[in-house]
Amino acid sequence: MKQIPVYLFLGFLDAGKTKFVQETFEDPRFDDTRERTLLLVTEEGEEEYDPAKFAVKNFSVEVLAPEELTADALLKLQKKYRPQRVVVEYNGMLLLQKFFEAMPDGWLIAQVMTFFEAATFLTYNKNMRQLVYDKVQYADMVVFNRFRETDSQEEFHKVIRAMTRRPEIVYEYVGGRAVYDEIVDPLPFDFNADPIVIADRDYAFFYRDLVEDPQKYAGKRVRFKGLVAIDKRMPQGTIVVGRHIMTCCEADIAYSGLVCLHASVLPLRMRDWVIVTARIDIGYHQIYGQEGPVLKAVSIEYAEPPEAEVATFF
Repeated sequence: MKQIPVYLFLGFLDAGKTKFVQETFEDPRFDDTRERTLLLVTEEGEEEYDPAKFAVKNFSVEVLAPEELTADALLKLQKKYRPQRVVVEYNGMLLLQKFFEAMPDGWLIAQVMTFFEAATFLTYNKNMRQLVYDKVQYADMVVFNRFRETDSQEEFHKVIRAMTRRPEIVYEYVGGRAVYDEIVDPLPFDFNADPIVIADRDYAFFYRDLVEDPQKYAGKRVRFKGLVAIDKRMPQGTIVVGRHIMTCCEADIAYSGLVCLHASVLPLRMRDWVIVTARIDIGYHQIYGQEGPVLKAVSIEYAEPPEAEVATFF
């Protein structure tokens, strides 16, 4: 089946999605292949499209209310228009999972851009963090529109990077000046120490950095506090040690653990808190079902639970 690329434009009302899509369709470079394009709009904001200005000539526009966004509806649109690419202006109050579940076979997410109104972003993040996280986690680029000179790039940067390091961040200042985020995020622990000591508050940062770039840690020794997980199917001398991590809100708390091989004589049990000192090797393990970080324990000691048992990025 031929794949149909899908370009997702995400954000809440008045965040600048319509304006950006309008400008994209006015750009002749976006139509250099003359592909049949379906513009799918799942909300109606104050700003309207002006198709008369589109450089894209072979296009169709459909508006779907949230309750109409179903697998049957999208399949009917595909059969009706036979698009070669789909551009979606997505309702900010809908979770993306609704769209993913409705996508016909062959539709493939090609790019995700998320837009926020700078003046309301921090309030949205405080009061509707799950919806904000939902729009950020898959983004290739996050754009803060109408950014003011009095706004703090560092504050906005910190919120996005607590969720993900995936997207580029752009600050579109009032007046049209666009500034790309170049803030460097130093690790909150000494990577060159031996062993690398991970404070309780920093486990989430360590775990994310490790799984995103495991080869960087190959051969390194690390020391951290974690919660033991054991399964009867595990071979003798194998446990998993990790922490529960909350990325967005309570709904997304998940145990994030690392395979640990040890020769300890301690009668380790499920949910024991321990301090592990171990060398990190990178290799295949059946618990992961793929290559990943495997700890070779130098020592394991019982420990008291950390003050905050769930690790976070904020």
